[in-house]
Amino acid sequence: MENEKSSGLKIIARLIFLVKPLTFVMLLGIILGTLGQLCAIFVPIIGAEGIAMVIASQSNPMLLKGLSSVFGLLIAVGVLRGLFHYGEQYCNHYIAFRILALIRHQVFEKLRILCPAKLESKEKGNLITMITTDIELLEVFFAHTISPVAIAAIVSVLMSVFIGSQYLPAGFIAAIAYTVIGGMIPSANETNSAKSGLKFRTKFGRMNSFILGIIYGVDETIQFNSADQTRIDLNEMSDDLAKTKEELTAYEKSQKFLTNLCIQAFSLITLGVMLWAFYQERVGFEQVVLAVVGMMSSFGPVVALASLSNNLNQTLACGKRVLALLDEEPVVEPVEDGVELEMVEGAAGKLVSVNSVSFSYGNEEVLNKKSLGIPKGKILGIHGPSGCGKSTLLRLLMRFWETDEGQIYYYDKVDGAVDVDYINTSALRQNQSFVTQETWVSHDTIGNNIALSKPGATKEEIINAAKAAGLHEFISGLSHGYDTVIGELGSTLSSGEKQRIGIARAFLHQGKLMLLDEPTSALDSLNEGIILKSLKDEAKDRTVVLVSHRKSTMGVADSVVEF
Repeated sequence: MENEKSSGLKIIARLIFLVKPLTFVMLLGIILGTLGQLCAIFVPIIGAEGIAMVIASQSNPMLLKGLSSVFGLLIAVGVLRGLFHYGEQYCNHYIAFRILALIRHQVFEKLRILCPAKLESKEKGNLITMITTDIELLEVFFAHTISPVAIAAIVSVLMSVFIGSQYLPAGFIAAIAYTVIGGMIPSANETNSAKSGLKFRTKFGRMNSFILGIIYGVDETIQFNSADQTRIDLNEMSDDLAKTKEELTAYEKSQKFLTNLCIQAFSLITLGVMLWAFYQERVGFEQVVLAVVGMMSSFGPVVALASLSNNLNQTLACGKRVLALLDEEPVVEPVEDGVELEMVEGAAGKLVSVNSVSFSYGNEEVLNKKSLGIPKGKILGIHGPSGCGKSTLLRLLMRFWETDEGQIYYYDKVDGAVDVDYINTSALRQNQSFVTQETWVSHDTIGNNIALSKPGATKEEIINAAKAAGLHEFISGLSHGYDTVIGELGSTLSSGEKQRIGIARAFLHQGKLMLLDEPTSALDSLNEGIILKSLKDEAKDRTVVLVSHRKSTMGVADSVVEF
């Protein structure tokens, strides 16, 4: 339990630290919020003062002359309450949305660094939940937690002093009440519900992953008539999530019950103490009214804290998940202070040398002391059965992973043979064009999808790349040509058309080294021939590494390495 509490405090401390650049705005919000709460509290107090004046005027009619001032003050305080509350909310939400934008930038930057090696084992639905709803829920912390806690603390101290000025023991009772309702109850509730909050967010992310998988695999679900089993699995996950939600609801109900019980109890205790003091002639009637009304109207800030604990467990769970992602170390650290690669022909006409490279996924070895040279301006074919390490070699050339043993050298114009681990990552990527087995496309125009590899590319450049990939005629036949919007994940395209978009991107990027991983696996023999001819014609000034398990694909290569 202590470790959980310590962990929660660390998460809160790290989240608060993010507010540092906006400290002035936060302080302004706290000041405005405190003044707004005091205005809200003193509306009934001023009203009670007016009633006391009316009662007292029976013995002293002159007191009625002050009623107009009381009503004027009441209106002024009511108007100021609205203005101060607006200012506080504006400041808090300004801070929240600025910081959420900052966190999103940090998360996407971290995902870029972790990708692809570290993210391949992560559930995509869980990641989507994290970068959308988890980050969005942090708004509760920044807009409705930090400032309210400070406001509640300040208002509690001021009201304890005010009530104590009417009768000192009542002031001590008020301080105890604020501590119990605004501190002890929320703290106990958050501690008890922390596990359920984290469990709920984790299960919610898993269910999103499951639903995402269902959407992607809807064709297979229909084909194999597995809809009933899918429905059963989804219902089981929903019921499990609902049970966890019920746990959180139970904590919320108990918190509200205790809070309301304590408010009633402390209000009655204050009333009893003030009435006793009145009959003992230690205080006057006006002091009784002010102390009791002040006590009963001042629970708003601490009740808000008590209610916060219901959402705080999930907010901290979201914070824990997001911060855990930001703390993850990449499998391969990006290089930023290395060599700015300018690829040239090196020893024996090679552009890249692979020397005795070994690599394993865990305990599974896929490459054992492999060596080869990639000749400049040629098409090198790498042929072999699935699982022999062909695709892995390309990823090592891209430095998506680091070799276990051996070295990969790129030849630089200035530094000669440079180990890939010492080349700036951005420079390495700039020199490479990589086409994977499965081409990702977005819900955008087909022209913009091709232009992904070269932001700012002209229409002419995009068309030339499409022609090189044998895609231009197909695009020209579409309803809006290059401005035709394709469905999410390319649902309106065939696998072969998506693959050719990937090849068009590689041509547009104009990297000196083209790495093609099964670029024709989704194409029929006719279209494969078109693509291979394009490669032969268009890749004259580039070096190509062509990976395939097909013998027919290797016909275009200048030389072939068997794996």
